[in-house]
Amino acid sequence: MALKLVGSFPVQPDRVWCAAPHPHLPLVATASTDRAVRIYSLRDFSLVSTIEGGHKRSIRSISWKPNTKGENVLATGSFDSSTGIWHQEHRHAAGGDGEEPLESNAEEREEDEEWRFAVVLDGHDSEVKSVAWSAGGSFLATCSRDKTVWIWEDMGNENYETIAVLQDHSQDVKMVAWHPEEELLASSSYDDTVRLYKEDVDDWVCCAVLTGHTSTVWSISFEKNGHQSRLASASDDQTARIWHRKPKAKEESSTQPPSIIKGTGDETENWEEQSCLPKVHTRTIYSVDWSKKTGLIATAGGDGQIVVYQEVDGAKDGEQPGAGAEGRKEWKIIAQVPAAHGVYEINSVTWCPKWDKKGTTVDGELLLSTGDDGVVNIFELSL
Repeated sequence: MALKLVGSFPVQPDRVWCAAPHPHLPLVATASTDRAVRIYSLRDFSLVSTIEGGHKRSIRSISWKPNTKGENVLATGSFDSSTGIWHQEHRHAAGGDGEEPLESNAEEREEDEEWRFAVVLDGHDSEVKSVAWSAGGSFLATCSRDKTVWIWEDMGNENYETIAVLQDHSQDVKMVAWHPEEELLASSSYDDTVRLYKEDVDDWVCCAVLTGHTSTVWSISFEKNGHQSRLASASDDQTARIWHRKPKAKEESSTQPPSIIKGTGDETENWEEQSCLPKVHTRTIYSVDWSKKTGLIATAGGDGQIVVYQEVDGAKDGEQPGAGAEGRKEWKIIAQVPAAHGVYEINSVTWCPKWDKKGTTVDGELLLSTGDDGVVNIFELSL
């Protein structure tokens, strides 16, 4: 297999931090150092709109709100210490499902570009590094250089309430990510750890601490798989690791109530390192993304490489494939692109659906990479 470059979005004037595909439309939003959000079409890779004026410094992170009706909602996290909520009402005809409009032709797109900077969420004391909506869209998580993770609840009518300020990390928090199928939040930090949080009675608490990396954990990504929970992490130590949640023993789960004491080591969930991906990166891995469609994992970072991994059966000669337990599985590299952005570092990699020019999803998957060169490259995995 190989990653084939199939296109690029129009070049931006400054570093692009990340790209976020829309949950169900052929659109991608990007966050940039020049304080602008740009939205591109996945049908023809053209620029659809540019959103400016909300932040005073670099926009570091961006996230589409899921499960919205009749509008698009974006959250942006900025180095100006604030989080912005942007709204765009759909003004053209509904799409094929009768509920959500598909992206329309060029003229209609131009008429549909009015984005409104609706809400500013203040509270962090320093740069906001990451923002992420929960799978149901009720909660927004933000994290900052101020060592905290905040959880905001959407109360409706453009009103947001702070429901948790989590101070478990001892250093800069780099990223937050929600589990795709439950209200479980993960954060990664300069303190070399990943922490997991969930609601316990009326409070959000740290329920697990993942240790094993020996330097800053820059990026995290959950697997979407109904029968198990796993998380990938990427670090300055040049490794990417897989963690999994161990099921509780029946007697343990029935007799031991969850601890609500933070920082005591009495975590309410048991997570452990399952594997370390084959080590090929020679500098910091800034980004890891776990495909929700194929189960492939992509990484990228300071060495300019993009690497794609696949989990395969690791049965030895004479063993039945899949015989025994998860230990017989292993990860192998199936694609590798050196210098994917020339001499520039890669800030993020993101899997996204493939669309045709009519705005219909088709077989296959794309991988987006963003770089310090202001470029968003579009790759496709080919045989």
